[in-house]
Amino acid sequence: MKSNILSMLSKQALLTFTVSLVLFGPISGLILDGFSFKNELLKAVSLAAVVTAGRVVISLFQISAIGRKLAAGLASGHNGITVKTGQEKSPLFILVLLFIAGLSLPFFADKYFLGIAILALIYCLLGLGLNIVVGLAGLLDLGFVAFYAVGAYLLALGSQYIGLGFWGALVIAPFLAGLCGMILAFPVLKMHGDYLAIVTLGFGEIIRLVLNNWLEFTGGPNGASVPPPTVFGLEFTRTAKQGGVPIHDYFGVSYSADYKFWFIYIVLFLVVCIVIYAVERLRVMPLGRMWEALREDEVACRSLGVNHVFTKLTAFMLGASTGGLAGVFFAVHQGFVNPTSFTFFESALILAIVVLGGLGSTVGVILAALVLTILPELLRDFAEYRVLVFGILMVVMMMWKPRGLVRIKRPAFFPGEAGRGLPAGAEVRQ
Repeated sequence: MKSNILSMLSKQALLTFTVSLVLFGPISGLILDGFSFKNELLKAVSLAAVVTAGRVVISLFQISAIGRKLAAGLASGHNGITVKTGQEKSPLFILVLLFIAGLSLPFFADKYFLGIAILALIYCLLGLGLNIVVGLAGLLDLGFVAFYAVGAYLLALGSQYIGLGFWGALVIAPFLAGLCGMILAFPVLKMHGDYLAIVTLGFGEIIRLVLNNWLEFTGGPNGASVPPPTVFGLEFTRTAKQGGVPIHDYFGVSYSADYKFWFIYIVLFLVVCIVIYAVERLRVMPLGRMWEALREDEVACRSLGVNHVFTKLTAFMLGASTGGLAGVFFAVHQGFVNPTSFTFFESALILAIVVLGGLGSTVGVILAALVLTILPELLRDFAEYRVLVFGILMVVMMMWKPRGLVRIKRPAFFPGEAGRGLPAGAEVRQ
């Protein structure tokens, strides 16, 4: 037995060391020095040895009694779906407390932390939108950042050319982004998996390149400025710039740049709450059931008479509308937009939020958005290794919770007993 374990560990160590050396050799072992290379293979060998030692330690832990017990415990919870029994208590009190705490955050947080909170809520909106497309409908979209850009540039260019304000953009952006979602959905109605991912990726890149190269209209790489928001003609600037009245003069208080961030955060927080409520209601409606049926098995879904064209179109359009809303808030928060803010990395980050949170789980998406937004800020002291630590944590997360942070919960139905007055989730005896 011991000889078999030693043989297995030796093979793993040799394979790990070889692969690590191949990877680290060209990167760390050969340093460019002018027109020549400096040989530092000892550094690459040291890194490969550290990785090999770590792999051996992990293997020894996996074959130990504690490791086997932990692996069994993690494997037992990989079914991904929790069916409610009908006896759960309503979390209304907790939700009310969270709502009050979130609404009062601007009065206790400083400007820096409030900026992070606004960014986290923007990614919550993006995650909720992509969760409709990927998590509920099962359509892999790698170009979701395009709808994000549509909302942001609608406010920036609309204010520049037609005098569109923040509130007007907030109303128009969901419809314009939804229209773009419909335009994307029609060519991909018969595509699945990798093919769908490639087409949506291409769509996202097309939007970015158009914004980058149409210099006369979008400003190209120079971007476009975004005016500050107003409310009932009251402006958040020190002096009136849009024909209104500064809010601090109207109320007779001293000027503070924090007022603008308070306003953006409160409006954004209320919009996120409304979107969460709408998504949760849609999930239990026939449309949400059709999305989930399409995700599980499209052939069976269509054989039961479900209109797959309508189902896919609604998923793309509603998801895109939410992305457009997030783009408006991003633009007004930054005060400036340019194409570098809407790269493929943003789409990958939004997809990571959905996957890490749990496909189809609203609570999981919110938690993942908060974690993936706040975590990079906490790792600023490790600037050189921030991306490395971030990647390691994501890998560990996927090994520990491959179905995401929060599993999907759905009610139980017993159609045969519904007329007899049995509550959902009650035990049915034959």
